[in-house]
Amino acid sequence: MAFERARAHAVAKPWGVSDLRPFSNEICGEDTIGEIWYEREDVDEVNSALLLKLLFTSEPLSIQVHPDDVYALSIGQRNGKTEAWYILSAAPGARIALGLKEYLSPQHLRASIDDGSISNLVKWQAVFAGDSFLIPAGTIHAIGAGLVVAEIQQRSDATFRLFDYGSGRDLHAAHAVAVAITDAVVFKFEQKNLTPERTSVASCSYFSMERFDLPPNSSWRLKADGETWMLGVSGEALAGLVSIAPGEAAFVKSASLDFRVGPEGLVAIVACAVVALCLTF
Repeated sequence: MAFERARAHAVAKPWGVSDLRPFSNEICGEDTIGEIWYEREDVDEVNSALLLKLLFTSEPLSIQVHPDDVYALSIGQRNGKTEAWYILSAAPGARIALGLKEYLSPQHLRASIDDGSISNLVKWQAVFAGDSFLIPAGTIHAIGAGLVVAEIQQRSDATFRLFDYGSGRDLHAAHAVAVAITDAVVFKFEQKNLTPERTSVASCSYFSMERFDLPPNSSWRLKADGETWMLGVSGEALAGLVSIAPGEAAFVKSASLDFRVGPEGLVAIVACAVVALCLTF
């Protein structure tokens, strides 16, 4: 059983931003922050199965792909990487890339990585605040500039780059070709209202991701049978001495979390490693 405040670890990136507000009060200093990772409070605890992040982009990220569990095991990784995105903010014209415009043979895909033409073969699409996407392992993808994204993923650092805007970093063509889904697929997740307060924004066999919209001055109990992360987006709530405000997160596992919502209500992203989740008034 566990209930604790999650540690927020800011990660400097050249494509990050210098002001994270209103989604986080982390201080950037002289760096541009691209990611905030949320970790267990006790560093000696066994790593969680999931990794919760906030992403802030001022430039496009690399075009990349992640392996599934089988391929990850074959190269010495613990597991693959399926992830989901919930768009918190999108500048006008912001876009993401998911999948390919049309089927490519492995040979054509390899050639497009080698000559850089893959950047014109991925399927770019406009995105807006409130959109959500499920990105199964094997999906060629990229995040564009001007976005704030809440991401939940299998805990893995297995990333194979196909294109990186001439950064000089290594590409991983052989691995990418081996794991990539090369059919044209639609990845936008059809959101579902579960209750007036809960909306399913992504779900798969590894995790579920929801948006909570809780009214002002209300009290709730969140019962989490498995690993669960709760990230504040706007408003505030208090669970004991742990606050849930923009950029703050709580970790719950095999426990119940009683919390009181503040006068401005609470919008939160909640992700769990099992689909079963109970929220009661």
